[in-house]
Amino acid sequence: MPSSERIARCFQACKEAGRPALVAYLTAGDPHPDRTVELALALERGGADVLELGVPFSDPIADGPVIQHASDRALHAGTTVVRVLAMAREIRAHSEMPIVLFSYMNPLLRYGFDRLCTDAQAAGIDGCLFTDLSVEEADSTVASMKTHGLDTVFMAAPTSTERRLKLVAEYSTGFVYVVSRTGVTGEQATVAGGVHELVDQLKALTPLPLAVGFGVSRREHVEAIGGYADGVVVGSALMRVVEQYGASADLAAQLESFTRGLSGRL
Repeated sequence: MPSSERIARCFQACKEAGRPALVAYLTAGDPHPDRTVELALALERGGADVLELGVPFSDPIADGPVIQHASDRALHAGTTVVRVLAMAREIRAHSEMPIVLFSYMNPLLRYGFDRLCTDAQAAGIDGCLFTDLSVEEADSTVASMKTHGLDTVFMAAPTSTERRLKLVAEYSTGFVYVVSRTGVTGEQATVAGGVHELVDQLKALTPLPLAVGFGVSRREHVEAIGGYADGVVVGSALMRVVEQYGASADLAAQLESFTRGLSGRL
């Protein structure tokens, strides 16, 4: 299936099934590059619909301590953009699950952005989410991605102005990542108030699927968000499992089990 269709078809299939898409984040290379493919497939078996494959970065300013530590471990284990692309290629050899490369711009610019687009497409990646790319300065980036048939996912936050929300709607393809609260990523006891209103605001601007993330960590969060959004994004809660069982032979089984609890597909 062409990469430009995979994300759209996935969200449509979830909609027809009457449930939100589960977008699962995984820091590539944690606890070791050799285990990432195994963990990605465990997420899929557990009910993940879309994989956000995180490129580890030394200064992940939007991420809380769990993902910061995951990035540190991955970098110390020798994870590079080249290795992340190789991981994606191997995942794609075993799965049709959509893959979104989740990255800060610095590692991609060092790699060479045009080269990145070419190699990402060849590896079977479907799109990219750039955590620190200002949407006001995204024209050339979006154009390069579009040329290579890759989706561009941007973040809309509670602090986004009306103008920025319109640009996010204009430049996003695949889906829009709706940030539920201000601050950094991390597990929370409850879903932030006000995110429902932000989702409604975006629905008036774009027909794209809307996936809510930041703080989602429990099945009840997934169910609540699924009442008004098209998808949920879980990151820190999953990486907490990787952190806890990283040295264990049954890490993949633990991650699959936790994902099943989130997805409700027991």
